[in-house]
Order: sequence, then structure tokens, then C-alpha cells
Amino acid sequence: MPIPLSSPDITEAEIEAVTAVLRTPQLSLGPELPAFEAALAEYHKVPHAVAVSSGTAGLHLALLTLGIGEGDEVIVPSFAFVAVANVVAQVRATPVFAEIDPVTLNLDPHAVERAITAHTRALLVVHTFGIPADMHALRSIASRHNLLIVEDACEAIGAAIMNPEGSQTVGSFGDLAVLGFYPNKQVTTGEGGAVLARDTAHATRLRSLRNQGRMPSGDWLDHAEPGFNYRLSDLACALGRVQLSRIKEILALRRNVAERYQQLFIEAAIPGLEVPPLHLPDCRISWFVYVVRLPENVDRERVRSTLAERGIGTGRYFAPIHLQPAWRTLPGAASLQLPVTESIARRTLALPFFNRLNSDPQEQVVAALEQAIADVKNSTIA
Repeated sequence: MPIPLSSPDITEAEIEAVTAVLRTPQLSLGPELPAFEAALAEYHKVPHAVAVSSGTAGLHLALLTLGIGEGDEVIVPSFAFVAVANVVAQVRATPVFAEIDPVTLNLDPHAVERAITAHTRALLVVHTFGIPADMHALRSIASRHNLLIVEDACEAIGAAIMNPEGSQTVGSFGDLAVLGFYPNKQVTTGEGGAVLARDTAHATRLRSLRNQGRMPSGDWLDHAEPGFNYRLSDLACALGRVQLSRIKEILALRRNVAERYQQLFIEAAIPGLEVPPLHLPDCRISWFVYVVRLPENVDRERVRSTLAERGIGTGRYFAPIHLQPAWRTLPGAASLQLPVTESIARRTLALPFFNRLNSDPQEQVVAALEQAIADVKNSTIA
């Protein structure tokens, strides 16, 4: 039986919630929208959450709401989903790519500090693969240089950083933070996202911009500013609300899958293969994907092809943004040196990972990966 890369975990409770909305006359802008937003805000211990049509839409609105635009620079990782660069360009600002930490794969604070110029306006901090970025160091840098912070927590709902007072969830550190709810995420609404805000004025503008620039008190056809159709339907919000109510269970299931992989790889002892860290100091990982690093000089595409022949889905997270055709013409891109990003990106391989993945298919994945790596090495030697 094929083993997919990801699979959403939908229970009867989610189905019943969505069906209940279908029995009402309000499929959008109904009661499920504020209910989902309130649940998100409460979970993250922030005053406001604004649901939107995708994580990318959320990033776009976050930059607009913070007034980032032409002439501004925003520091971003190149090892990330391309949306982090796209949205910066869409507000006519310039993305500046900085190096990542080789363990967490998040922005390296030292590299961020070196990348700051007189034009730097903000840091777009991605919590890669559900591992929290070093928000204490990054907030210190932002404070010293008077910079804004947007957190991209699209892969990291439920991740947290431990403080002396207790844990603080990612998404509650920045000026604004963005969540994503694509089907492969820990919590899904099918398509969708949300922006977390601590400032009431920010939340008000976000709600206006997502709904064609309408103010909450305005008529449907009255517009305060140019905006977008970035609304999230009540169907999606009902699905997300129930998913969020299950988040403790969901995160535990995913952690169990990660722990089983870890044990299987310890037993397999595949030479040169690196597995993701299971524990990191002072943080709680929210497992989004399980990404290994292949041995040096092993052709990843041949490994992927071999696994695909056995019905095993894989993914290559992420191709460096600064090396992609759309971004190679960016000023300074040709001379940009990001050796950690480029080395790691060549070797990453995402393995099947989802809530209900049990031990038997995981054993198949590890055995097949071990054989595929050996086959590729042997054919290279031959």
C-alpha cells in the first residue's frame, strides 16, 4: 500500500461541524469566523486573531498593516517557503536573505545582525519545521535597531519557548504573527491562515484589508481603502475550530511519530544520515514534517525516485529561494554567500509524516531509505 507524504486527520467531530454550517444560510462571515478567531487568540494568549484565506495572504496583510513598502528592506531566510520573499516583493520592499543556524534551520541571529543596513525595516522570522527560532536574541536585535518583527509560524502552531515564568507559544513574540492551515499542517482548515495581533489598531486594519478594505462599521459597498478578498469561509473556520480543540492530542500524536522514527534510525545506523533533533534546550517543537539530511554525495533525486517506485512519498524542503530563477536577478543575489543554506538544502529529504502514521509503515520507510541510499552509493562506486 502506498505511504503518502502527508495525510490530514479529520474526525467525525470536524465533519459534523462543517455539516452544521451547511445547514445554515451563512457559509461565510457567520458565527464560526469569530468563534475560530477567539479560540486562536485564547490559545496563543494574544488579544486578537484575524482569519484569512492562506498563510501567504496573512504575511501579505501583515506587511501592509505594518506600513512596510518601497525603499524598505526585510530580512528573511532563503531556506523557507518562497512566500516569505514573494510577499516582501508584493509590497514593493526588498527581501534580504540571511544565513540559517545549522541545527534549528532558523535565521542565525549573528547573520541577521550582519545583514542590517540603513534601509532595514523588519525581520520576517520563520519557525522552520515547527522548531522555534531564537526569539530572545532576535527581539534584542530588533529592539537595538528599531526594527519590526513578523513571525511566520505557519509550520509551528503549538511550538513554544520556555521562559522562567513558563512557556510562551510562538506567534506571541512579534509585532504580528502568521499561522497557516494547509492540509499538511498540524491544524488544517483545508486552505487558510490567520494573523495574530496584540495591537487593536493592527487587528482592525487587518480585518478591513482582508475584506476589500471595508471598515467594520461600513456598508458592504463602502470602502475605506483598497483591499483584498482574503476572507476565510465559515466552513473552513468550523473545521479549524474543531481541529484546534484537538491540538493537544494532535501534537502528541505527531511527537510519537517523530520519536518512533528517531528510534528506528538509531537502530538502522545509516552511515552519514542526519536526523532532526528530537529535543532542543528551552523550547517545545511542534512537529510539522520529519526531514532527514542525506549523506554527502548521495544523489537525492535518485533516492526519491527509488522510494517513489516503492510507493513512498517524499519531499525536498526547501530549495534556497535566492538560487531560484525568480530571484537570481535580485540585486546582490549573484554574489550572495549562504553556504549553510545551500549545503543543507541539497541534502534534505522529508519522509512520510502525519498523525496516524503507525509503526509498520514507518519501519518500511526506514528500511526502504536505507536500501535506497546503499543502492545509490554502490551504483556511484561502480
